[in-house]
Amino acid sequence: MTFSLGIVGAGQFSGSFAKLFLAHPGVSDVHVTDLLPERAEQLAAAEGLSGTFPSYEAMLESKAVDAVAIFTQRWTHGPLVLQGLHAGKHVYSAVPMAITTEEIAAIIEAVKTTGLTYMMGETSQYNPATVHARNQIAEGAFGRIFYAEGDYVHDMDLGFYEAYQYSGGENWKATASYPPLLYPTHAVGGVLGAWQTHAVSVSAIGVVDERGDGVFDRSVSQFDNDVSNATALFEVAGGGSFRTNEFRRVGYPSHIRESRFRFFGTEASMEQLATVAFWQDKNGVKDISELLEPKPTLSPDDPSLQHIAPDLRAAFTSGSAPVHERARLPRVFDNLPNGHEGSHHFLVDDFVTAVNTRTLPSVNAWVAARYTLPGIIAHESARQGGARLEIPDFGDAPQA
Repeated sequence: MTFSLGIVGAGQFSGSFAKLFLAHPGVSDVHVTDLLPERAEQLAAAEGLSGTFPSYEAMLESKAVDAVAIFTQRWTHGPLVLQGLHAGKHVYSAVPMAITTEEIAAIIEAVKTTGLTYMMGETSQYNPATVHARNQIAEGAFGRIFYAEGDYVHDMDLGFYEAYQYSGGENWKATASYPPLLYPTHAVGGVLGAWQTHAVSVSAIGVVDERGDGVFDRSVSQFDNDVSNATALFEVAGGGSFRTNEFRRVGYPSHIRESRFRFFGTEASMEQLATVAFWQDKNGVKDISELLEPKPTLSPDDPSLQHIAPDLRAAFTSGSAPVHERARLPRVFDNLPNGHEGSHHFLVDDFVTAVNTRTLPSVNAWVAARYTLPGIIAHESARQGGARLEIPDFGDAPQA
């Protein structure tokens, strides 16, 4: 069984996914649309796609497309997802799910009423540290987990200026001020993707930016935002807490590892830094760095990456880590580029399998809400000077 897919947005990120979707045996053909038609045409020609559409609306009206994959600006996902679901299309969306509680609620309601597949492509779901922690938690190796940490530490100087200029045009500074806590899923999802719980309250603090270059300037910002670094402390259901950091001005080599995680339990703990990771229990310490280290399958100098800022290319070149279970993937993926610490292959396969088997994907609408909504509420907490706020919960996905 196969289905046809439409890529929405032909920017820097979508090309690698277009290649994987087209190669997957569960997908028959792939189309693309972009607000800039020349970008759609360039991607279609580069990857051998089936063709382009002049607009998202035209794509949704076409019976030649069964599902859409959205790779557009971060704050546009919610409305575009809803358009897709209401048009009868299955939807894969890049992160975040949405930027308001109302948009998230509407997506969940649309998934319920249409019965269509929705998946958020959170890369940390298959971050090697999250995968290993998830496996160890399932086996009870940690004892009782009571605390965890997740960081998304990506300095603006390391590729983000170029990325926002590429996607934002002349008005790029207004959108480059996107609030860090509204892009929470790499940190939150990495923690909750292993620890099967959800956040119930949060207190967050933001740090006002001091660069003075017009980015994170409230008079310029589309989001009325002047915060470039933020930290949130979450309470979880069942007892315990986790902390996340969203840093955009930080002296740290994000091109080596931009997301990193730590988990603490009553019997063991696990800690990851930029280049090392350790498993620790009451008897001693074990270096597990190699277990979590993806081996690159594509050179950063590969011609296919020339349109991507050099400091961002590492995100598109990672292979798989030993902890990844590649046996479940289509063999055609074995020689194709991967990305974000080996996650891209698994995310594509999750969505294709879910659509074709009509089963829930790993990061379905209810899971995506639990990865996204904590950041939305944390952003409001930071605006209120760290006030502790309750986080709504939409529950678990309904069982078939």
